[in-house]
Amino acid sequence: MPVHVSPSADHLAVTVRVFSQRFSATRRGARLARRLAVQQLDAWGFPYGGEVSDSVGLIVGELAANAVIHGRVPGRDFELRLRELPGSDRPGTLRIEVADTRTEKRPPDPGALAPPPPDSEAGRGLVLVTALASRWGVLDRQPVGKIIHAELDLWRGDEA
Repeated sequence: MPVHVSPSADHLAVTVRVFSQRFSATRRGARLARRLAVQQLDAWGFPYGGEVSDSVGLIVGELAANAVIHGRVPGRDFELRLRELPGSDRPGTLRIEVADTRTEKRPPDPGALAPPPPDSEAGRGLVLVTALASRWGVLDRQPVGKIIHAELDLWRGDEA
């Protein structure tokens, strides 16, 4: 008779929620990305108008707008991916990724980011992302392009 051995905690399955969608590299695509992101968060239990939803909406809006303005390659889309990653010793992380196909136009590293002059009409998007996200950065995308990722540490009201 076989003996059943329970798996150790290291081998237990972990559920990771993922949302991924491609959008046209247009203003309309950027708006749609923001709307669908907060809709998906609501389905995952982060309600509209809540701190997580509002922060993610702003971050996705900024990163999607940057993908459309600075990362656009004619005929190519950008991609939004949301992943809720559970934490073993903390509540978890929500990772936002916006990928485009333009390799040569990269934003400054998070540590090298400087606010624009007060009279500037642009340049505040990544400053806003820095203020809202727990961390963010830039990765190479294979075979071409880049991924801007931002992470939010999740703290739900019932985990205080």
